[in-house]
Amino acid sequence: MMNEVAIDSRFLQPCDVPGETFAIEPFTMVIFGGGGDLAKRKLMPTLFHLCGSEGILKDFSVLGFGRSKMSDEEYRSVMKEAVQEFGVEHVNEDQWNEFSRHLFFFSGFFEDDDAYRRLRETIDRIAIPASDGGKDLIFYLAVPPQTVPVLIEKLLRHNFCKRSYRTKIIVEKPFGRDRASAETLNTILTGAFEENQIYRIDHYLGKEPVQNILYFRFSNMIFERLWNCRCIDNIQITVAEDIGIEHRGAFYEQTGVVRDIVQNHMLQLIALVGMEPLVGFKADFLRDEAVKVFRSIRPVDDAYIDKFMVRGQYGPGKVGEDEVPGYREEERVSPESNIQTFFAGKFYIDNLRWAGVPFYVRTGKRMQRRITEVAVQFKRLPLRLLGRTCDVMEPNILLLTIQPDEEITLRFNVGYPHSHNRLYSTNMVFKYRDTFGTKQQDAYARLLLDCVRGDLTLFVRQDAIETMWEVVDPIVARWANLAPADFPNYAAGTWGPEEALLLLKNEGRSWITA
Repeated sequence: MMNEVAIDSRFLQPCDVPGETFAIEPFTMVIFGGGGDLAKRKLMPTLFHLCGSEGILKDFSVLGFGRSKMSDEEYRSVMKEAVQEFGVEHVNEDQWNEFSRHLFFFSGFFEDDDAYRRLRETIDRIAIPASDGGKDLIFYLAVPPQTVPVLIEKLLRHNFCKRSYRTKIIVEKPFGRDRASAETLNTILTGAFEENQIYRIDHYLGKEPVQNILYFRFSNMIFERLWNCRCIDNIQITVAEDIGIEHRGAFYEQTGVVRDIVQNHMLQLIALVGMEPLVGFKADFLRDEAVKVFRSIRPVDDAYIDKFMVRGQYGPGKVGEDEVPGYREEERVSPESNIQTFFAGKFYIDNLRWAGVPFYVRTGKRMQRRITEVAVQFKRLPLRLLGRTCDVMEPNILLLTIQPDEEITLRFNVGYPHSHNRLYSTNMVFKYRDTFGTKQQDAYARLLLDCVRGDLTLFVRQDAIETMWEVVDPIVARWANLAPADFPNYAAGTWGPEEALLLLKNEGRSWITA
């Protein structure tokens, strides 16, 4: 019998510590932009779910701050319609009545100083004190990026940041448009709040399958021992959407796919796949390792971008059974727009673990299907051991599928029955739903609860934001100065431009999907 060696760590909890509980202190959440799209589509359905079906939230107040003239009852009616339209569950009337009594609306202009005097009076009226008599206050900035500095300046001027309440502030991405603007935004934020009060939210990190990459990597010795350049040939990350830009034409015209997806979601996935093991599961331990990965990504210049990165824009096509317009025909998009809706490229992490291993990434709108997946392709065996030169010994592949369904697939070779030395490639599949029989927790639900409880683990730290911008700024700058000659260059309902396929084909590889 093999002896098991137990390593003690000051970060380990004894097994007799009770499991995690959800005893949450009373809080008040002020949603700037409380009648807007994010509040309707995400925040209210999530809060209703946490209050109703989950029963986690009990003593709280939600105050929507917006320009519309609405009473509390009118606001509750508008939000009920939103929850019915965008929520994932039936709106039970009793549950809604219980939830809606926590909702209030405040009408005012963000630029108006008098509004903040009235805001304080309203907060003091509706806020429920915590057990120690203090008031926990969360400001959620569900507003366009250009409005954030105005709000921060007003909150600081009217003493909402550090003294009167125990305040936290949630800021949505994008965090700037480049490194310089991200640094400017951070100067504004940290001039008003301490770093531990600032919750920079990227909902992608709240997805259970994304977090599960860490558990899978660091709890399975059979894979952790192979997770390096000696055993892995390449890693591929695909974030494909079959939808277009939907109602976000004006936003996308100012942003594009590199700023919208690559700078945050794609790089966060690279970090989770590439980071070193954590010394403990604490917020800064995880965020420290992510920053190390971002700092290790090889810088790219114009020549590298031209050779190893591909941009695209979708034209008209067919997704499923539906004929769909091209990007330039979308609402609030210029008919001559050169904004990218597709990106593919190759990155390297220059450290001992990953030296020489290419990380291929691709992401796009209006692609053949919706899928987010990490494919780890292991190196091929160096010899044809079965004595048949016609056989192709397929490499082992590990697929970590994040959406639409969470799955882990291991592709390996076996002998084909009743044949002479013939190989057959097959899959071993784990499905989250089949094993656990429960739906994954919504990303916003996880992140809102973490904020209420003061857990910063899944929120992005400023140095990570700056280093991520450092990775993509040269790409954005190159393509801003070099107009594409062939847009639109892929039809909706396909896997993107032909150049993206050639990117791997020219190196003897191909894109992998489940």
